[in-house]
Amino acid sequence: MKLKLALIAVLATAVSPAFAGGDIAKGEAGFKQCQTCHVVADETGKVLAGKAGKIGPNLYGIVGRQAGSYPDFKYGESIVAGGVAGLMWDEVTLTAYLQDPTAFWKERLADKGAKSKMAFKVKNAEAAADVIAYLTQFGPAVPAATATTSP
Repeated sequence: MKLKLALIAVLATAVSPAFAGGDIAKGEAGFKQCQTCHVVADETGKVLAGKAGKIGPNLYGIVGRQAGSYPDFKYGESIVAGGVAGLMWDEVTLTAYLQDPTAFWKERLADKGAKSKMAFKVKNAEAAADVIAYLTQFGPAVPAATATTSP
């Protein structure tokens, strides 16, 4: 499992240039599955994407945000632990997470009992990169120096 997630991280890094020019249109289409649970709403509450799903947290400004830190959302223990450990969502971490949320937390936290409330998985790194490219347009710009993949 560790090898699989390490390989995903390496491959995600390899597709970073593709992400930078990512297919926002494909990401928008892919986000239609995410909107069942998630919304993208700005600071004023204006819905920018999705249909006001409230099962998952608001994804406005997700890239560059500390894991498990959206205000007033009840996260699971694993994502909170990841955030407390300093995990910031960036292209690499989101790509790995979106492909298998539970495996991501088990590996990241070195905890076989780690879980994710998110059951949905995107099919591959390219589909994840497209959704991330789409979501990146919603929220403040994140300087490259602030995004990190540290624990």
